[in-house]
Amino acid sequence: MKKTLITLLLALATLATYAQEEEAPAPVVGYMSYTAVLEQMAQYGVLQNEMAALKAKYDAETKRSEDEFNKKYEEFLEGQRDFAPSIMQKRQSELEDLMQTNQAFKEQAVKLLKQAEDEKLAVLKTQLNEAVGKVAAEKKLLFVLNTDNNAVPYIDTLRTVDITEAVKAIVAP
Repeated sequence: MKKTLITLLLALATLATYAQEEEAPAPVVGYMSYTAVLEQMAQYGVLQNEMAALKAKYDAETKRSEDEFNKKYEEFLEGQRDFAPSIMQKRQSELEDLMQTNQAFKEQAVKLLKQAEDEKLAVLKTQLNEAVGKVAAEKKLLFVLNTDNNAVPYIDTLRTVDITEAVKAIVAP
């Protein structure tokens, strides 16, 4: 009976060892930080420089318009005592129009900057998405999660695979 019990225990120990040594199934879910990879792309730095230059141009034009308005406003304040009522009304109307034009330009500039950035980023995102697809296909993943903005607060790293570095290797060598 002792021999049977010892043999049974050895068999169980062997099975337990075998079960532990068995390879875990290949991950079918990948994850990565989309933003981290995007910001590593060489073209992203170029995009940031182009956007900064474009913003500087819009800022310079806005400042020029504001300076023009301020100059006309000071002239209006200095001469308002001497203006005839019709001239005063005309100047006030000019100032209001100038102020509205300046405000409309500021709003348009914000929209145009956003549009330019979106258009430039679209090209980079297309390249990045292609790289993600390539890595996912190579690793036979069903899908890839984007971990940015705490969208995925928990990831079991034993059953998933981080593909951030593999994607970086393709888009930002």
